[in-house]
Amino acid sequence: MKFVYGKNDWSTMERGMENCYLLTNGLGGFSSLTITGSSARNDHAFFMSCIKAPNNRYNMILNLGEKLVTNGNIYDLMTQEYVNSKKNRIGYLYESSFSFEDIPQWLYDADGVQINKKIALKQKENTIAVIYEVRNCTKNKVKFEVTPYMEFVPKGEILKKSQTFNIDNNSIISNNIKLNYKTNGEIVNYDTEYEDDILFSHDERDGRDEIGCAAHNHKIEFNLSAKENKEFYIIYSMEEINECAEKIIDDAVIYRKNLIDKSNIKSEIGKMLVKSADMFVVNRDSTDGKSIIAGYPFFGDWGRDTMISLGGCCIYTGQFENAKSIFRTFTHYCKKGLMPNLFPEGSEKAWYNTVDASLLFINALYDYYKVTTDIEFIKELYPVLEDIILWYRKGTDFGIFMDDDGLICAGKGLDQVTWMDVRINDILPTPRHGKPVEINAYWYNALRIMDEFSTITKNEPKDYLVLSEKVKESFNIKFWNEENNCLNDIVSLSHNVETMCENNHDKQIRCNQIWALSMNYTMLDKEKEIKVLDTIFEKLYTPYGLRTLDMEDSEFKGFYGGKQFNRDVAYHQGTVWVFPLGAYYAAYLRVYDYSEDAVKNVELQLQVIEASLREGCVGQLPEIYDGKNPTISKGCFAQAWSVSEILKVYYLLENRGGAI
Repeated sequence: MKFVYGKNDWSTMERGMENCYLLTNGLGGFSSLTITGSSARNDHAFFMSCIKAPNNRYNMILNLGEKLVTNGNIYDLMTQEYVNSKKNRIGYLYESSFSFEDIPQWLYDADGVQINKKIALKQKENTIAVIYEVRNCTKNKVKFEVTPYMEFVPKGEILKKSQTFNIDNNSIISNNIKLNYKTNGEIVNYDTEYEDDILFSHDERDGRDEIGCAAHNHKIEFNLSAKENKEFYIIYSMEEINECAEKIIDDAVIYRKNLIDKSNIKSEIGKMLVKSADMFVVNRDSTDGKSIIAGYPFFGDWGRDTMISLGGCCIYTGQFENAKSIFRTFTHYCKKGLMPNLFPEGSEKAWYNTVDASLLFINALYDYYKVTTDIEFIKELYPVLEDIILWYRKGTDFGIFMDDDGLICAGKGLDQVTWMDVRINDILPTPRHGKPVEINAYWYNALRIMDEFSTITKNEPKDYLVLSEKVKESFNIKFWNEENNCLNDIVSLSHNVETMCENNHDKQIRCNQIWALSMNYTMLDKEKEIKVLDTIFEKLYTPYGLRTLDMEDSEFKGFYGGKQFNRDVAYHQGTVWVFPLGAYYAAYLRVYDYSEDAVKNVELQLQVIEASLREGCVGQLPEIYDGKNPTISKGCFAQAWSVSEILKVYYLLENRGGAI
């Protein structure tokens, strides 16, 4: 699938900043700018390297400033906002098109000269290449200049003017970091200049620090004679440069096309999602294994997000060795039945503040088994699975334990251990202590899977099936909300059949109930499942995602934006999230037995995905949208579980719920 944008998409500077591209290198490093080539946020960068995979990132080169000199005129092709708008660089006026399929490409036209620009990252290296194909159709000589705007600072930090930059024939050194370069142009050095008034308007919109700084002390010149066409290149790398720019770019295209061949996904949108999903799979140096970045540009690799994203990022795309590496990475850190939510970095300890990651680990492993029938791998990990169930039954950290009714309780004090985990000092906008609905859906599912795994691995079955029946009975009694034809979001610890708790949060209509219908094993009868689907469609559904809270709820927040506090308060209080939409479609297909009407309905709803892939980050799906009117993508512009869960739906449609 190829995305092509034209001048209407940057009719104004603001319009041109609405969309961006993303390239990743499998280490955590990336390249991302707007489709007009500007930096609209501090985390936009032409070259964001990763010193230690996947989270120790450095913003090496913010951008490249290109100028064309011909016939006595200077055409500034760079686009960038500044605090003083009179300084704005308006190169988008000369931009004819932007396209993205496997790599981003820009086409510029100015005074009879055409420039085709394309860039690519090398996989598993901190290396980026840019090629300029320049066609001089005039009788004049042409000079083409490229100025790198350098930072060499940790991701998210601001360059200080006290930081120096030294350049020699093949490297730039700053902040004790060496960046090698290679080019067929001529280097022209000058005294370092600092631009400390760069405006990141998207950060300004989100209440983040919106003013940045970059340095430049040289430019790279390329010259053309009259009627001459030439190809120029620049390569930057943290390693020795042993390849040409053309090979780096060709290899990047081949790499992405090979992903499609391995996946067996047939639909065009599905193929695009396969390519997009791979961008989140990264090396983790601390474990010498694989992991999954939760979202670009803000997030690292998190346990919960990884378990939800494993299906679409690895299993349904045929990347089985990556999946096995991720499973092993997490089992290495399993502690008291809990999978890490955050891995240790340096001297830091791992964080285990998640009740769902371990249960989702079991579900993801079952998905892997269904596709691969790899019994030996299940046998290898089986002791860890047993340990998870044991600890959940007897109780582990963060108030996680099995109550007498067989249901799982979680959370205490200020701990937020479900995915609705915002905490603002001592404020919990979405307190979910007690028995969360999705956690108990995961728990039942895990018990049923363990019963099956114990059989196929010839281990003692224990009482997994008996306990699951108890969980099912308790779940139906305590979670069913007859008044609203849906499931309660929480059952508080004081909540029982005889004395209904008056906690308003218990009966809030939230999207969490969808996972009680979408797991491999579910607990509701068909009549209740249909009622839940109908309620979700009426109260929470949008074509872009599910609302986290019913719009009629007094706590509903319809807008996500502004300062950190305002964003945090709205985060799970109505904001539309993309990833639960995948569970909704999967549940809908399962409940209606993949009937012809059900398949047609889901395929009809999915038509909007193509529009979603064009808006925001090209070819990616975002984290969230506003709850009231979900029109503009927000949060991370590329979110792993959003891509993964929607890709899973395409996989299910093509395989009718079966394996590849």
